[in-house]
This record gives sequence, structure tokens and C-alpha cells, in this order.
Amino acid sequence: MIVCNLTKPESTLDQVRKAFPKLVQTDAAQLAIALIESGKFAHAHYDEIMYIYPEQVNDLMKALTVELHQIQTAAEPPKKLTKAAQAQFDEEQIEVKIGLSCNLSVGEKMLGDREDLKSLLGEVVGSGVEFQYGPTDVLWQWALDRSNWNTVSGGELTRRVRLKSQFQDSSVGTDLGSVTGRRKANKAAISKSKVEAIEEVEAVAVDTEEALPE
Repeated sequence: MIVCNLTKPESTLDQVRKAFPKLVQTDAAQLAIALIESGKFAHAHYDEIMYIYPEQVNDLMKALTVELHQIQTAAEPPKKLTKAAQAQFDEEQIEVKIGLSCNLSVGEKMLGDREDLKSLLGEVVGSGVEFQYGPTDVLWQWALDRSNWNTVSGGELTRRVRLKSQFQDSSVGTDLGSVTGRRKANKAAISKSKVEAIEEVEAVAVDTEEALPE
């Protein structure tokens, strides 16, 4: 399983080069970029319907509003609450999970007429990918986190909403935002030689991207 880090493209390039050592640098870079884009523009799945970003953002928001309103109604607080208790209740988040799947079509579009690389991309996705991402890397999560649900619901939804998107099918996802402490600890433990190796990979990635056609 290839690990695709949406925050660090050079790390994804390193993974692709290890998986396909015979690829020339520019081909490996194109495949890495296609894989990253397929994760960034992942399809959303809710109530057995697939939604495409960004064309169907409003459609998904409207579909979600129905469930969120039902959840809010079912979890109404007792009638008599202190102001502090009421404020705490209003701040509690309603969480709903949304499925994500790799957007193979957008990745293939990045590869143009390179049928050989498209075939490799399909092989990688079919074998399973671990997407590692921050809070702004997966565009569906980014859009939903910034939606004004009070406005979308016409003022009916008064509590805060937390929409948690998760990769499904052959892909898995790791939200790097929730493991910040562990990442810092790991970084501190890296040896000097390892740091130098990472810097070398980053330099190769920069040279490769500059060599790609516009």
C-alpha cells in the first residue's frame, strides 16, 4: 500500500519511486501528482449517493441538513438550564460521518494521453492507498468545515456541526491534524543522516516539478 501524503508531495514522490523503481523521474513525478489530486478531489458519499467536488457542494449540504436537523431535534436539552449550561450545550458539536473515495478520473486527467501511467495509477488505487492529510488538504472536508449551517438550514440548525470525512473502499485516511504531538516527537528522534536523506528527496522533487511541462 502506497502512502500518499497530501501535505508533503515529495514524500509521495518517494513512495512512488520505491514502488516503481524503473520509472524515470518525470514519470514518477507525474504519477505522484495524479495520486495526490485524486485524494484532494476525492468523491464524497452520503446516504448511498456520490457527490462531486465542487459542482455538488450545495447538493450535499442540503442532503445533510435533513439529518442534522433531526439529530438536533432528538437531542434537545431539558427546558430549565442555567445560562452556562445552555451555552455549553449550544457549543457541543453534532458529528456526522461522510465517506470518501479516490477520484480516479481527475488523476487520469492530470496524466493526459499517458495510458501507461493511467494504468499504473489504476493499479495503485486498486491495491489500496493510505492518504495522509491536514485540515485543508481534502477539499470536501475543507468546504464542509467552512459551511454556515445556520444559513443553509434557514436558521433551524443552531448547534455547531462537525462533519468527519473518512476514506473507504480500498483506501484509508490518516488525519495528520490529530497526531501533531506524535509527529513532533518522531521528528526530534530522526538522526542527522535521515534528515539529510529527506532533504535530498525534497531537492529531487523540486527539480522534477520544474522539469514538468506547463
